[in-house]
Amino acid sequence: MAIARAERLVNLVLCLLSTRQYLTAERIRAIVPGYADAATDEAFFRMFERDKTELRDLGVPLETGRSTGFDAIDGYRIARRDYELGDIDLEPDEAAAVALAARLWDSPQFTGAAHGALIKLRAAGVDVDQDVHVPVEPKVRTSEPAFPPLLAAVQEGRVVEFDYRRPAPVEVRARTVEPWGVVAWRGRWYLVGHDRDRDAPRCFRLSRIVGDVRAVGKAGAVGRPDQFDLLSFVVRNQPAADQPPATATLWVARGRAQGVRRRAKVVGSRDFDGEPGDVLEIELRFPDSAAGWIAGFGPDVVVLEPAVLARTVREKLLGALRGAGVRA
Repeated sequence: MAIARAERLVNLVLCLLSTRQYLTAERIRAIVPGYADAATDEAFFRMFERDKTELRDLGVPLETGRSTGFDAIDGYRIARRDYELGDIDLEPDEAAAVALAARLWDSPQFTGAAHGALIKLRAAGVDVDQDVHVPVEPKVRTSEPAFPPLLAAVQEGRVVEFDYRRPAPVEVRARTVEPWGVVAWRGRWYLVGHDRDRDAPRCFRLSRIVGDVRAVGKAGAVGRPDQFDLLSFVVRNQPAADQPPATATLWVARGRAQGVRRRAKVVGSRDFDGEPGDVLEIELRFPDSAAGWIAGFGPDVVVLEPAVLARTVREKLLGALRGAGVRA
């Protein structure tokens, strides 16, 4: 189904669910986004008939009738009593699992489906406890672009290649890894696998992967060792102390990005691509998250130093453009 048509059907369902009156076809045409694209009346009615058939095939209880005896033509609505989910009985552990699934798969690929299921369960009166204590880490976001290709490589048993940024000393190196699994610890995602360049097991923080992840070789070539505990390996290989804050130099457009200015100090002024601005120095205790924060200011903030941070921010901006279907 084309995306435009799917969106139009969703808009139609929301419209017909939100009214208690019967809406005529012409009224629906005026208020539901998507129908205004029809070039002629005949084109609209063909489109509307197809959509009605599609909704009925999907099991949506579409009603036809008239709100009053003075109405000249029939209208349409969706009866809530027939559309809403019936009673659903879940055990406490089942309800907790549903909540955890919705919170765990918080990524561009899975957010809509998981949250939609959770909303439907709540609409059905199911008490889904999101604060229940269970021995897993539900408060994890999978917004890193590297997550989907790495998970796919693990499932397919394929070798991956990527550029990886080390925090100290700051450098970016190409890595070739046989992926064994992707796990979460303390709110961060890690890839665990055999590093071919070092011929030893290693773990890699996904937020430090720069650019695209490339799967190479045949499927089924990689297998996870028996009795290998991925999470324990990640815990054992984390540094005992936090890294000292790193200093970055930024160009900020004149009068823009006040959120950056509040945390930094102005050390000079210069033009960038013909636009006036200031040069700022800022201390970053968490460079990985800072890259996403800086990228959020778009063209108003440019990283001058260090080069690795500048490259990471650029990759995040390019990833956002690709996600929006824009070619850079």
